[in-house]
Amino acid sequence: MAGPCSARLQGDAAAFSAALRTLVNNPQFSDVMFVVGQEQQKVFAHRCVLACRCQAFRGMLSQAPVGSQDSSSSVPPQGPFILGNVQPEVFLAVIEFLYTNNVTLNSRIALEVLTSSVEYGLQDLCKLCVKFIKDTLSVEQVCEALQAAVTYGQVDLQQHCLAFIEGCTAAVVRTQGFRELSDVVLARVLRSDRLAVDELDLVQAVREWAHVSSAVLERPVPEVAALPVRELRLPLLAPSELVTLESYNQQDLLIPVENIAAAWRAHALRKGSGVPSRLCRPRRGTRPRDHHRHLEPHAK
Repeated sequence: MAGPCSARLQGDAAAFSAALRTLVNNPQFSDVMFVVGQEQQKVFAHRCVLACRCQAFRGMLSQAPVGSQDSSSSVPPQGPFILGNVQPEVFLAVIEFLYTNNVTLNSRIALEVLTSSVEYGLQDLCKLCVKFIKDTLSVEQVCEALQAAVTYGQVDLQQHCLAFIEGCTAAVVRTQGFRELSDVVLARVLRSDRLAVDELDLVQAVREWAHVSSAVLERPVPEVAALPVRELRLPLLAPSELVTLESYNQQDLLIPVENIAAAWRAHALRKGSGVPSRLCRPRRGTRPRDHHRHLEPHAK
């Protein structure tokens, strides 16, 4: 006599997801509430869904109620839980994902949803955010996306953003996002050989970035700019451009005197003697200048 057979059969996943979607922010049968953002918007949820889908929420919902003498109380907190540092639309996107395994994104909130996905340890949501950001990247948002990618260790997104910047550098360096990059991320951008912009324009862009950073951080221009300035390829500039650079430099001391002296020395010796080879290597967007032929052997 044959033994009993068994199998796991899957029903309509779309119908299941649609049914759970009706519970998103639905006060009916809800047993926990969040007060979200400066708007103090109420968001209703179901403890069992949040706890089984997200370890961070499981820990939050397992804490004893405020004022309880028993830290192991079996009575779970009802809320409301105050989440003042997140936009309601962003939090609702996270909730939607927890209920349906799908998320509705737009370019206005995608980076913040990425931030929340990292904070809550939601790797699958993080992947969806990264895909959306890559697919919708724009000149105005690429620097903010790169900064987030570096902050959260998203290597694939970092590479994608850098390639995007390399393709339209002249437009990117004029954006507000460029001026808000950290010094570490800006230095990483400036190491690229494929930036599609002339070195003189890059120097000016870094100068504008440094003045903004100096005002925001309340630190001297030379101090905030120390790391990115090391990546400027001054030997690529013509003598007349170095003279102009020195004039500007007397006002804000953006570039160390020894860096400018090294560029002059490269002109005098007709080679990049004493200058790191990467600083003598023209970028993709560098305008040709007569003296570059003297630097080329050094760059090889």
